[in-house]
Amino acid sequence: MADKMSEEQIYGEAKKRVEEKRRFRTHAIVYAVINAFLALIWWLTGAGFPWFVFPLGGWGIGLLFHGLGVYVLSGRQEDRRAIEREAEEIRRSESRYP
Repeated sequence: MADKMSEEQIYGEAKKRVEEKRRFRTHAIVYAVINAFLALIWWLTGAGFPWFVFPLGGWGIGLLFHGLGVYVLSGRQEDRRAIEREAEEIRRSESRYP
């Protein structure tokens, strides 16, 4: 039988997920701003060899994995629905027996 999460635990898990998503959005904004600045430097210095693509690509891979970890790999939508169904079933069964 699955352990029932208390409302406090559910709130804590939800708060953790919101914070992870906020950190990812901040990461994406910093990525865009810094790489735009690097591209601007490249352009202002004569637009020779496009060296800015190296940090853009490397950091982009890191950002991709960060996003996958936050949105895809941490608690898939199907898992969340299944957990919620089980939790609801447990709540119903516990309410039948005082």
